[in-house]
Amino acid sequence: MFRFDADLAELIFDYCRQRLAMDPVSLDFGGSAPPSPDVLDGLIGPRPNAPHTVLSVFEKELAPAVVSADSPRFLAFIPAVPTKASLLFDMIVSCSSLQGTSWLEAAGAVMAENQALGVLSQLAGLPESAGGCFVSGGSMGNLSALLVARDTAAARPSGSPARPRVAVSDEAHSSVAKALHVIGAEPLIVPTTDHRLHGDALEHALSQAGDDSVVAVVATAGTTNAGIVDDLAGVGAVARRRHLWFHVDGAYGGAALFAPSARPRFDGIEQADSLVIDPHKWLYAPFDCAALIYREPTLARGVHSQHAEYLEAFHEGVVEPFNPSDYAFHLTRRARGLPLWFSLAVYGTDAYRDAIETVLATARSAARLIDESDHVELVREPELSVVLFRRPGWSRPDYDAWSTELLTRQLGFVVPTSWEGEPVGRLAFLHPNTTLDMVREILDTLA
Repeated sequence: MFRFDADLAELIFDYCRQRLAMDPVSLDFGGSAPPSPDVLDGLIGPRPNAPHTVLSVFEKELAPAVVSADSPRFLAFIPAVPTKASLLFDMIVSCSSLQGTSWLEAAGAVMAENQALGVLSQLAGLPESAGGCFVSGGSMGNLSALLVARDTAAARPSGSPARPRVAVSDEAHSSVAKALHVIGAEPLIVPTTDHRLHGDALEHALSQAGDDSVVAVVATAGTTNAGIVDDLAGVGAVARRRHLWFHVDGAYGGAALFAPSARPRFDGIEQADSLVIDPHKWLYAPFDCAALIYREPTLARGVHSQHAEYLEAFHEGVVEPFNPSDYAFHLTRRARGLPLWFSLAVYGTDAYRDAIETVLATARSAARLIDESDHVELVREPELSVVLFRRPGWSRPDYDAWSTELLTRQLGFVVPTSWEGEPVGRLAFLHPNTTLDMVREILDTLA
């Protein structure tokens, strides 16, 4: 199992070449066309199988049952469109068995990851001393940051409450509620205005609470459902005045910091104590990759650093160690930030700016197509790259049947959502190669 097999390598490389060369990438069918229940029968047992036999099962039976998130017709949830350079370098990370747990083991990988984190930190306007690590996704980033917020609350003038609370809006990502449950904190739900959290609403809610139990506030820089950016400047100002930890969840929308046309929407993000941006979403990196950045990394290290006899070497005898394991709720980790680092270095940040601006322009143009249509209505103007629309007279089963038909015909992967209690359609744009003709083709099926 551990001897190089040239034929096996070529078999895998040939498949990867074919996949990388797809233009465009096909959608495939996901769970709408699952494989036969017996397709894997007997495949794993005491005796070996020929590699080409196993790969054939994957290629012909399993792969078509996975919807390709990197297809320009994938417009559901939040797509993922890794650059070719990032995909290829991810192969190097795997083939080299690279991990990025500690400085002692992986100083070279950590240096490169930190350079990529520095690009994002600088875009957000955080101080040069800011830093953090790459985690698996926004859920892990939110959990890790809020754990630091809870455990550093003792340094506030009012001290640490017995039962801490965190101010959140009713539009916060579902992972925030899960994170609060895990860390034993209660949410203080702050009402939104037009689905946006504002500083004055936060101030009012805190005053109404009448105690010092709130230790942090979470703002969203691009809600998943509609791409709305909270009043970061106003929320951040209240957080500073009241000595609250200010966490910004920019898992999806934070990538738009690269785009000059969208940058003003994020004014105030520079006040964040912690920030999450997922490169595996709109920064064109492979799964799984989320950037977790702290204004003061030493605070996170004091909370997350793990100590055991066998880990003493991480912290002793190394000059100025920077251990990614010290900045989130994890220990062993793959060097998941390296594909992003390689892609940024190969293509340059201007290419990222242009790709994101292209997507923003496509979203605005799609909104105009909907506005001009006789059979669909625009729900609201897009702020980033999510466009909501409704088909008058349709119920949820109508949208579901339409979604299934779109995927069956391979025209698009679009799933409905809910908006103010009613079912609506949702287009999430991330691929720069999604064309208006594709959008028009999808919208025409609604006639």
